[in-house]
Amino acid sequence: MTDSGQLIEAMDHRVQRREARREFFKSAFGVGALAVGGVAALNFSSRAGAQTALTDVDILNFALNLEYLEAQFYSYAANGVGLAANLQTGVTTTGAQGAVQIGSGATQARRVPFTDRAVAAYAREIAADEIAHVSFLRSASALGNAAVAQPAINIAGGAGSAFAAAATAASIPGGSTFDPYANDDNFLLGAYIFEDVGVTAYKGASPLITNKIFLEAAAGILAVEAYHAATVRTTLYARGVAAPDLRTFADGISNARDTLDGSMDLDQGISPLTRTGATAAESNIVPLDPNGLAYSRSPGQVLNIVYLTRAAATMGGFFPSGVNGNAALRASTAN
Repeated sequence: MTDSGQLIEAMDHRVQRREARREFFKSAFGVGALAVGGVAALNFSSRAGAQTALTDVDILNFALNLEYLEAQFYSYAANGVGLAANLQTGVTTTGAQGAVQIGSGATQARRVPFTDRAVAAYAREIAADEIAHVSFLRSASALGNAAVAQPAINIAGGAGSAFAAAATAASIPGGSTFDPYANDDNFLLGAYIFEDVGVTAYKGASPLITNKIFLEAAAGILAVEAYHAATVRTTLYARGVAAPDLRTFADGISNARDTLDGSMDLDQGISPLTRTGATAAESNIVPLDPNGLAYSRSPGQVLNIVYLTRAAATMGGFFPSGVNGNAALRASTAN
């Protein structure tokens, strides 16, 4: 079955789960029980611990895979070129160095023809930040000679691409040919697929890092990723005033991620919501648990999303040959 077919089948229950989430938030705000984010954080630790004793190097290399993906996407979208060749090499004993699949023809990865100067400036800034993350994690101050090589990455647009599979699962009209490089709105939706995932990945990983220097570095990257996610969410929300479909599409992406990453309904879109007892609706720029905390994802849940599958898999979606690194952090979770 194709990525699109698996995702469409997986999304059969998204409406019920969305409604269940709304009911959860209506009843859960103000409850002092174990938060959704806390459950996910414990899930990260228990699964990883059960598989093997992970090292700080393993965890940072897992993060480096995600940074490679984001850096390549934003670099092409903002600048029309990808990462420099010297930022893609690394240890290949835990996964081969792979090429970046940019596609061909009109929908290949390329500089977005931005019409909104603010969105273009955001893209350039985020691209520079993501490239800096790759450089830092590969530096002597972090992984150094232990950094994994960039795995094969698929950031093409158009029919048959990972972006199109994600857009189809999110019920975006014309999703089967979705091109994140076509215009400002498509770029923002493409960015939205990744940004919240990066935040939850770093949040979930932080309890496992023992070296204080590495922990400080991870916390610094987490903060930057959170700024990026907030920028993308805020921009989509604001542009959604004039084009409400943008909020609907972003909500669809959120629901698709939620369907992939397990039975708990963790993800949140950007459409307005009204808390119990509130007199008016509010925006949902910051996705939080009932205690006001960001939630977490385990490595397996993160891979469910970037591999675009609910199954236990070692490759797929944006990583056609899988991520590189410790074998315990290369498989998605069976959901």
